[in-house]
Amino acid sequence: MELNESELIERELTIRSLRLTKEVLETRRSIVRWLALSLGIINPGESRLGAIAVLDSLVYFQFVRRVDPSVKDLAEYITQNWGGINEKTLRYHLLQMKKTGYLENSQGTFYFKPVSVGDRYDPKAWIYGIFESQYKDIADRIGDAIKELKNKVQ
Repeated sequence: MELNESELIERELTIRSLRLTKEVLETRRSIVRWLALSLGIINPGESRLGAIAVLDSLVYFQFVRRVDPSVKDLAEYITQNWGGINEKTLRYHLLQMKKTGYLENSQGTFYFKPVSVGDRYDPKAWIYGIFESQYKDIADRIGDAIKELKNKVQ
């Protein structure tokens, strides 16, 4: 019996370890692009700015303003700082970030997934919480699979 492996995939997690150079830290745009690459929101060489603009707006509202923005709030911020975005495109990028487990929404507002421990407006607490929750589940399943494999040795 052969498995259809694509049906087993519940979610894919991509994180990249990138050097944080002086050049990266020069502008807000270069920093948010670096974040998008690090978090797997965009791929290397990708030139579309939509996902980057959405990430920037979410970082602004969550970690600077400490509020949960609506689609209207996000669109206004992006228009003011990035030159505008189609609402359909904005909603698409929000959905993609929700699928990665980085983002949640409730009652018309969007926010980075709350942490189980610490301040949800603290960037380090947020990212450590995301990595801990997402990778712990994967690590547990891998450990279970290795344990079962060990028991199948003939």
